[in-house]
Amino acid sequence: MTSTSTALSGRSLVEGTAEGALLYADTGLSFWGGVDPFSGEVIDRHHPLSGQCIAGRVLAIPSGRGSCTGSSVMMELISNGHAPAALVLAEPDEILTLGVLVAQVLFGRSLPVLCIGREAFAGLRGGALVRVEGERPAGTALSLSDEDRALLDGRHGRAAQVAMQLVLRMAELQGAEQLLDVTQAHIDGCIYTGPASLRFAEQLVQWGAQVRVPTTLNSISVDQRRWRELGIDAALGVPASALGDAYMAMGAQLSFTCAPYLLDSAPGLGEQIVWAESNAVVYANSVLGARTLKYPDYLDICIALTGRAPRIGCHLDSQRKAQLIVEVPPLTGLDDSFYPLLGYHIGALAGSRIPLVLGLEQAQPSLDDLKAFGAAFATTSAAPLFHIAGVTPEARDPQQVLAPTQNLPRERLQLGDLLHSWRELNSARDAQVDVVSLGNPHFSLSEFAALDRLCQGRHKHPQVVLAITCGRAVLEQARAAGHLAGLERFGATLVTDTCWCMLGEPVIPPAARTLMTNSGKYAHYGPGLAGRPVHFASLAECVESACSGQASGRLPAWLQPAASKESPAHV
Repeated sequence: MTSTSTALSGRSLVEGTAEGALLYADTGLSFWGGVDPFSGEVIDRHHPLSGQCIAGRVLAIPSGRGSCTGSSVMMELISNGHAPAALVLAEPDEILTLGVLVAQVLFGRSLPVLCIGREAFAGLRGGALVRVEGERPAGTALSLSDEDRALLDGRHGRAAQVAMQLVLRMAELQGAEQLLDVTQAHIDGCIYTGPASLRFAEQLVQWGAQVRVPTTLNSISVDQRRWRELGIDAALGVPASALGDAYMAMGAQLSFTCAPYLLDSAPGLGEQIVWAESNAVVYANSVLGARTLKYPDYLDICIALTGRAPRIGCHLDSQRKAQLIVEVPPLTGLDDSFYPLLGYHIGALAGSRIPLVLGLEQAQPSLDDLKAFGAAFATTSAAPLFHIAGVTPEARDPQQVLAPTQNLPRERLQLGDLLHSWRELNSARDAQVDVVSLGNPHFSLSEFAALDRLCQGRHKHPQVVLAITCGRAVLEQARAAGHLAGLERFGATLVTDTCWCMLGEPVIPPAARTLMTNSGKYAHYGPGLAGRPVHFASLAECVESACSGQASGRLPAWLQPAASKESPAHV
């Protein structure tokens, strides 16, 4: 690789030669929710490259982050001609690399991907023209079972053969020496990112694909039963619904939820699984103590079709140790906005490192709190796992997640740090609230109960949309528990199968200017995906704003001391 007159070397992840103008950032980028799959524009409004177009340029970012669907967006960009000319990384990124490899198989198109290390990467800052040359990477020798070889030789059909080829290619790049059996899969590739995502699934069906382990499906891009009733354009509704059908034709269950940990099939402590969807991966690893990597879209279905995964990373006890310690200051009077805000902030601090969080031992966060923390953490971090001392199963004794010889870096959070992240998530400046977005990730039964209590005897403002996304299973649980009748009287809209990261107009009215949410994840992605700024606050504040049509702008009581310490110019 050459940048102006400087030659740099690194590890080739995908072979190829390309050159172009350098587009550099020192912040990781989630392609899903961060890059428009049809134009190549960076739409993550919190990212330093916001508004830039990556098409035809050599994109240099330290790594990906956030959503597992980044691989699908990468494949879509390659298929429609809006991909970068090459990708240069500081550290390997399986999600973006896998998207390139699938495009090679499906479309015969590709782009070089090069990993050059952090020191060399920093030297790219200020560069102009770049030429990238990468050879086919040499992988490690994998030990295969007789059944692995049968799959690879095509004795179980073309779909299983191609799936095993991709599994092995990724395993070699990751340095795995063996594969392991998985007990279940959760597929994130059922999100419609464009024609290429449907073509991939339908090609597998034509090749006779059938999953070999119990498999659930993530949220799809529409409410499959009601998209016409909700006014969704058939140009999205038809292919998005067909994509869900294609994965069910492979034997996957009709689950359509981004919170598979709320299903009866949720894995147990130590269970080896293959899950995609960033929040689900983080919850499975951290809260359930199951074992999964942050699998890219398409590698998830490939492993489901073979039942075999690379024996690396968080599948191994030794790779689940903390790499960073984060100390949280003592706080009292916390509300439910604290945990998504904290997860968002710690995710950005951690990057790809697994953190151990100290200071919450007495706080006793609920499962809903951990769900909200994990989803926001997965938005800003590339790590598949967090530990909270005294709370998450592997860190009830925090010494168990500390390597005995490590001298770990330590971050001591100040309340002012969290105030900065609060303001980052609160991108809206207009106090008016037109849409209240709840259920990202999908609402749980206990969240329905909490919302029902807050809404009792009240009615939302006639000009405000309050919409909740959830899985079908939880919807029926909430109905049986008697929560839906009160929410329907309040005026709430209930949407299943899809999630807020896929919802747009007309569920969000075209005239709507401002959104509000209690989700750290959606507060981050919403401005780019929905094209509107967002108010972020607690669930109770969301209900107040749904009734008044206005955001109070109040800081939560636990955060107010940080604002009181600022100079008047910053308040």
